Amino acid sequence: MAGRTDLRLGIADVAPSVSCRMYSARAVVGEWIPITATVFGEGHDLVAATVVWTAPKGARSKAVRQLVRMQPDTEEPDRWTCLVTPASDGLWNFVVEAWRDPWASWLHAVHAKLDAGQDAAELANDLEIGARILDRSAGGVSGGSRTTLRETAAQLRDETSGLNARVASALSTEVDALLQATPVREMVTRSPRYEIWVDRQRALYGSWYEFFPRSEGGLDANGGPVHGTFVDAAKRLPAIAEMAFDVVYLPPIHPIGEVNRKGPNNSLDPGPDDVGSPWAIGSRDGGHDAIHRALGTEQDFADFVSKTRDLGMEVALDLALQCAPDHPWVTEHPEWFTAKPDGTIAYAENPPKKYQDIYPLNFDNDPAGLYAEVLRVTKLWVDRGVRIFRVDNPHTKPLNFWHWLIWEIKKTDPDVLFLAEAFTRPAMMHTLAKLGFTQSYTYFTWRTGKAELEAYGRELAGAADYMRPNFFVNTQDILHASLQVGGPEMFKIRAVLASMMAPSWGVYSGYELFEHRPLRPGSEEYLDSEKYQLRPRDYAAAEAAGQSLAPFLTRLNEIRRAHPALQQLRTLHFHHIENGNLLCFSKSDPGSRDVVLVVCTLDPYDAQIGTTALDMPVLGLDWGDRFPVVDELTRAEFEWGQYNYVELGPHREVAHILRLRRPQLGRA
Repeated sequence: MAGRTDLRLGIADVAPSVSCRMYSARAVVGEWIPITATVFGEGHDLVAATVVWTAPKGARSKAVRQLVRMQPDTEEPDRWTCLVTPASDGLWNFVVEAWRDPWASWLHAVHAKLDAGQDAAELANDLEIGARILDRSAGGVSGGSRTTLRETAAQLRDETSGLNARVASALSTEVDALLQATPVREMVTRSPRYEIWVDRQRALYGSWYEFFPRSEGGLDANGGPVHGTFVDAAKRLPAIAEMAFDVVYLPPIHPIGEVNRKGPNNSLDPGPDDVGSPWAIGSRDGGHDAIHRALGTEQDFADFVSKTRDLGMEVALDLALQCAPDHPWVTEHPEWFTAKPDGTIAYAENPPKKYQDIYPLNFDNDPAGLYAEVLRVTKLWVDRGVRIFRVDNPHTKPLNFWHWLIWEIKKTDPDVLFLAEAFTRPAMMHTLAKLGFTQSYTYFTWRTGKAELEAYGRELAGAADYMRPNFFVNTQDILHASLQVGGPEMFKIRAVLASMMAPSWGVYSGYELFEHRPLRPGSEEYLDSEKYQLRPRDYAAAEAAGQSLAPFLTRLNEIRRAHPALQQLRTLHFHHIENGNLLCFSKSDPGSRDVVLVVCTLDPYDAQIGTTALDMPVLGLDWGDRFPVVDELTRAEFEWGQYNYVELGPHREVAHILRLRRPQLGRA
């Protein structure tokens, strides 16, 4: 029969393990990672488990290889768990070691026999067995610990003393702690080796802001929009930094095709001054390795990247592998495209949508040549200072291509991150995450009801070993119906949910101005979409008039930065609250013991009241505890318990974001 035959003890269901070890699990530097396994053996002898946690090759760490003792799960028999945390990026690995624990077995047996009233004569063999275990343990330690263990062994053998005196030291917490630290291990059985790829922290946590540099040129003397440059766009960066965003995401900055260029609102009849879609990449001025001349020069872009970093942020650049009809690749490499029977090249379609200004790439005709060119282009932008790529429609390209490209880049630049913009079937989204994408867009934009938000949150937290969500409240492509009709309150609600539920979240510019007009009823496209025209905005005037959400977004991002709990995904937990229009959840950080509890209304129109029924052990508290909380939005202070009356809605706050004061962190 096929399979392993060397398992002296049982080891099963080790996690994290992604697709039966086909892919590496994921984590970030400093993240607390739960490692779990089912460990068992025959008979009544007790078993234990240890994780051998190993740093990447060449890691400059004193603790290249750590042994971490696992603890039994209090609710699931034979299930063991521990927490590890990587100190650097790179490929870490772990092995679970199961072993028979003679000391635990001895303690269990002796306690049972003492409780049954057995005397020293009946326990003679047990006392000697215990002494021998202590002798073995003493051989592995030195100093005072060795002395303590040897003296305890001698007491067990001292027939001149009473039974209670002989066993007193052996049953003490001091000796048990020594045996826990340096256990006697028998029948050690090892699992296969499991891998965890560790990225820098930005792979898990960050606040993203998307804007179009070309819309930052302001207005001319006649009130018409002026095409912005990187120099103009750099003037917007301080305001974005003041809102406490971490990542500035730019749509494609390359030359825009002139053939089949789209006009305002995706029309087919552009005027001579229409700017076209940035995603229609390439013209006689160049392709994916060039910069649109109206935006500026390579030096202007370098200065923009530098200023972004100086303000504590970084640039994410769109990587859109598609071409305008006049892209240089179309004439130089026609084999990289799909030809129709009539000989013309097929443009992009997503029925009923048509993209006559875009030619999709065909990755099957000349994979070696196309792969090499995309790698060259990607490395070029890495060399120009881009460390994050937002990848457009990755689900329309081969899976093996992405696996190859991402890990080729990481061979030389492991800090480079890739966000998958793949609003598609779950299997594809999850597989893209498994094979290498650092982050993923999600269905959050379309999850507005309580039940679906809870179900989706649990799904994503359950996939945290490989999939990191980025909750964008809107994009240049998506204006959800809830924002079209919900008014400013809905904008606040969605911002709270995105920023508090997910470690990474994002907004597309205009969100803070409550832009909500669709192209037509039932459409998720913006009217006068910025994809096809310039949209200069007067952010300062809106804020001065009290008509900007910028202060609220700033406060949310400040709260996120202050709380390690909100930078986690694995610990997201939903609590019961007696109202279908109120959502209650908490997040915690095992390292800092930080805990944040959020209650948010889902109704932008009417006040909602409800009573929480908190899962107190998840908050690190006993069921009857009372505890002080501080609302991070209003600074109000309350005393809460398991059951709490809540009222949220218009003319009040849309949410409570509650900081628990120094709780004892429980299970998450």
